[in-house]
Amino acid sequence: MIVCLCHRVSDRDIRRSVESGVRNFEVLQDETRVASACGCCHDCAREVFDDAMAGCPGLCHIDDAGRPRKTIALTPA
Repeated sequence: MIVCLCHRVSDRDIRRSVESGVRNFEVLQDETRVASACGCCHDCAREVFDDAMAGCPGLCHIDDAGRPRKTIALTPA
């Protein structure tokens, strides 16, 4: 379904972006221009994005800015 009429962004486009590594809604907006014109699609786009994120495995290794988190090992002194 088309989510953003202004920029012709579909739910598939949003899901594909998440599958490609987008982990931040603002980054999604930069890449697809979804919800960046009239704003009427913002809530729907956000819902599709959140749903896609919920179905994406391995999110515990991504921080809020969409960058991989570093794993550190603590050793006793």
